[in-house]
Amino acid sequence: MLIIGLTGGIATGKSTVSQMFKSLGCPLIDADEIAREVVQPNEKSWKKIVKHFGQEVLQPSGEIDREKLGKIIFADPAKRKVLNDSTHPYIYRVILWKLLMFFLAGERFVILDLPLLYETEVVLSITSQVIVVYCEESTQIERLMQRNNLSREEAIQRIESQMPLSEKCKRATFLVDNSGSQEETKAQVLSLYDEFKSSYLYLRLRIPAIMICGALNVLIIFYTLRWIGIL
Repeated sequence: MLIIGLTGGIATGKSTVSQMFKSLGCPLIDADEIAREVVQPNEKSWKKIVKHFGQEVLQPSGEIDREKLGKIIFADPAKRKVLNDSTHPYIYRVILWKLLMFFLAGERFVILDLPLLYETEVVLSITSQVIVVYCEESTQIERLMQRNNLSREEAIQRIESQMPLSEKCKRATFLVDNSGSQEETKAQVLSLYDEFKSSYLYLRLRIPAIMICGALNVLIIFYTLRWIGIL
């Protein structure tokens, strides 16, 4: 099974591209969605966040106030690392489980939507190809200011807290330019979708896994027969 990473800079439109793939029926794992699930009240990640950052990062409902927490972590790399250490292990566990389910279902490929893919070696190492969504820097800043109600300085601070978008683009297998209209972006997504559907690379990746599973089955049968005295 092809594991195709989908990433980009903050406010470049990665989520828009992700939804386009999803609307085409692509198997897709959304790491942001998983991240929201693992920090629900009384989950292990939630407890660690409250322990490190205190009750002030909670809403009256008990849910994490993402805006308050965001202002804390984007201003302090050490605190950002504390948050990552409190959430990432639980996120990765769910991602790996979902990947296994897609593999067992016989999917040819799966899109793994992960904002910090290049900063996450453990997940990057299992991807076969990577799509990077990008746009002009001025567009990125304006989008982030409007979306998160930030000042220009705050928006730039958040952008600079991540790996430079230019570096992500250099390392990408595929690029999606989201500077233009949605129609232009969708045309690029459709082109990639057709390429993934027609690719036979997944067979080369799947055959070793099938051989390993087959060998394990033979060993299980052999030792079972030996244990009951037939061999």
